[in-house]
Amino acid sequence: MLDITKRPHTAPFDTARLDRLMDDAGVDVLLATSKHNVQYLMGGHRAFFFESMDAMGLSRYLPVFVYLKGAADKAGFFGHRMEGFQNEVKPFWVAEINTKSSGSVDVMEKAVDYVRKIAPKPKRIAIEVAFLPVDSAAVVRKAFPDSEFTDALFVLERLRAVKTPDELEKLRIASDAVIDSMQAVIQNFGPGATKAELTEALRREETTRGLTFDYCLIAAGSSLNRSPSDQCWEKGDVLSLDSGGNYHGYIGDVARMGVAGEPDAELVDLLAEVEAIEQASMQPIKAGVLGKEIYAAADAVLHTSKLHNHIHFLAHGMGLVSHEAPRLTNSGPVPYDAYDADRPLETGMVVSVETTLQHPRRGFIKLEDTVVVQPSGFEIYGDRIRGWNRAGRA
Repeated sequence: MLDITKRPHTAPFDTARLDRLMDDAGVDVLLATSKHNVQYLMGGHRAFFFESMDAMGLSRYLPVFVYLKGAADKAGFFGHRMEGFQNEVKPFWVAEINTKSSGSVDVMEKAVDYVRKIAPKPKRIAIEVAFLPVDSAAVVRKAFPDSEFTDALFVLERLRAVKTPDELEKLRIASDAVIDSMQAVIQNFGPGATKAELTEALRREETTRGLTFDYCLIAAGSSLNRSPSDQCWEKGDVLSLDSGGNYHGYIGDVARMGVAGEPDAELVDLLAEVEAIEQASMQPIKAGVLGKEIYAAADAVLHTSKLHNHIHFLAHGMGLVSHEAPRLTNSGPVPYDAYDADRPLETGMVVSVETTLQHPRRGFIKLEDTVVVQPSGFEIYGDRIRGWNRAGRA
């Protein structure tokens, strides 16, 4: 039996900020159904049984977090029966808890029953459109036929935009572990290793260091293809490793370079150009500076390069999601508006800056860094092995 006196009743996030965001959006009730947002709103909770897969029987795992504007004391969580074990071990903070569901329909039926209880006629309900199955959405719409529905993405993204010290520590751990893993792989392999073998080795290294391996974008030699394959890393070839590994959901996303042998003068110069743009982009970063200043600083150096037509710079937010707030450009690979370009950066925001040179002869040369906005400057996580890292096997 759960001792309710052991349950933390304080929300693990800024409820006043969420209330303001919901008020600005005209939202009465919020239903969060993505793993990452439920984790944030539930103070780090992740369903251990569904860490790597959501499918179950004839349906799927779907967590539902219910929040009524201005009433954090009435927040509720609805989840799978396996999550009851976790509630016993580490009690959830919310007032209403139901972990007796098995799929995406029955869990939403329980959630809407609770919404009816605390807000019988909500005018506007925010749902996670991209993370709500059709059958679950049908349950909500049937329950509230007179309510208006809107996407909760913007409200939740702005809520998460400024990271807490605990979140920053998780991002630091993740970034450091990915860097250490890359260094180990480059030192333990060399000519003859395939990109698939190198990717698998990186997966093992990241896992050993306590991360969940997400991906490795890997390029070798003159090829610009970044998929794991049977292509070999040959003597004299460059190697680009760009990997995301997450620590308790927080993503470490960095890129570093290797070379099978000694880099020649041209390679040294090429990486130095990439590094110069990377360093320039970070110099303006501090609280109060407009987001667009990051791009202005990078572009000022980038356009002086003879290879500027082959170089691309990108800055984007990082945290539980890659490419989250701050949104700094509307011309990147992930389509969104440049909402934060003309707004000041805030202490605790996290920005990934990445500079890529796609050289027509020498291949894919890239650096990527995770940068934290501080009151009077910035901090880089995993700030090492920035040059040409030599293969350990000849």
